[in-house]
Amino acid sequence: MKFIIETDRLLLREFILDDAEKFYQLNLNPNVIKYTGNAAFKSIEEAKSFLENYNDYKTNGYGRWAVINKESNEFIGWCGLKYGELENETDIGFRFFEEEWNKGYATESAIACLKYGFEVLKLNRIIGRAMKENAASIKVLEKIGLIYETNCTFENKEAVIYKIEK
Repeated sequence: MKFIIETDRLLLREFILDDAEKFYQLNLNPNVIKYTGNAAFKSIEEAKSFLENYNDYKTNGYGRWAVINKESNEFIGWCGLKYGELENETDIGFRFFEEEWNKGYATESAIACLKYGFEVLKLNRIIGRAMKENAASIKVLEKIGLIYETNCTFENKEAVIYKIEK
């Protein structure tokens, strides 16, 4: 198992097929995917198929990573960087089980991902997108140092883009 980043409370690693059940459960909660534009997986098998076909690590050298709570050794969500070929941009994203919200995990893991992006991957700019209604994600983007850049439309809804540059 390849761990990418370690923080005080968390380990970030590449997704593995054994994550399929947790991945499926994560997206089952309508509150978790409310502002993502994603639908819930129809089954654990569909989540497994997604993970089998997730090739960002090979294609780009990075991607979204599983977030593991060091104390419990449990998968609590994901955080990481994603290269968007269409936009030629790398964005930071995060998603956690609802019972893990308001514990600082999104902020802690996202700060570590930004550091990794700038120091290891030598990126010059990272963006964050959020639907305007998603105050919690916008708050995290601001806490980790991203600044508002512009409005945009995502999934036919008003959204915002934040940025941080090296």
